[in-house]
Amino acid sequence: MAELKTKQHDGDVFEFISSFANTEQKREDSFELVKLMQGVTGHPPKMWGASMIGFGSYHYKSDRSKQEGDWPLVAFSPRKAAISLYVFTGNPEHEYLLRDLGKYTIGKACIYIKKLSDINIDALKRLINASVTFLEDKYGQNKGS
Repeated sequence: MAELKTKQHDGDVFEFISSFANTEQKREDSFELVKLMQGVTGHPPKMWGASMIGFGSYHYKSDRSKQEGDWPLVAFSPRKAAISLYVFTGNPEHEYLLRDLGKYTIGKACIYIKKLSDINIDALKRLINASVTFLEDKYGQNKGS
């Protein structure tokens, strides 16, 4: 079984944003997302892998394979093409939370936005809360870091 490459480490979140975000808008949005996600989850930002900022964590075991590991409750990455938000579990019961979110596209594991002003912040907070609750209910209380 392959080892999960995306792991939490002690990298400096703010230094990462300053050097990695490729536009001033993306830097500003990333600093705002840190405040927002920390405020909603109650967990400090931590670097995960080379380019993801996560909040809280949980330990999962896959139902379909022998894969298991730790993963952030919610996260984001200021990637070149868009900001990737890892805030949606894919649970069909939560799809209604996407209705008021605003301008975004969605992939298999994340939501892509061009800029934070394109989305409804209150809708994002509701989505984050629902995802955290779902993950804590499914996997148990997170480890907090």
